Amino acid sequence: MKPLGTHNYYVYILTNKAKTVLYTGVTNELQTRLRFHRENANLNKKAFTSKYKCFYLIYYEHFNDINQAISREKQIKGWIRAKKEQMITNFNPDWKFLNNSI
Repeated sequence: MKPLGTHNYYVYILTNKAKTVLYTGVTNELQTRLRFHRENANLNKKAFTSKYKCFYLIYYEHFNDINQAISREKQIKGWIRAKKEQMITNFNPDWKFLNNSI
C-alpha cells in the first residue's frame, strides 16, 4: 500500500475533434483512462464520451489526494462553459490535443 500523499490522481477535460463538447472526469491512471475512452467507444454508445466522441485531452490537473481531486472535478463540472474555456485556454492556449504528450 502506498503511503498517504504518494498517489496520483488527475482531473481532466476531454473534447471532440471540433472542440464543441467538453467532458470532465477524474482518474488515477490518466493514460489508461484516455485509452479506455477511445477503445470502448463502440461498446457503450450511450456513454457521454462515446456519444459525443470526446477522446481528445485538452486539460488536466494532478493531485495526490483523491478527495481533493473529486472536489475539484465537482467544482469544474458546476462551472458555466465560458469559465471552463478560460481555464483551458490559460493552461493550453491553442487547445492542442495532449493525448500523446502525457
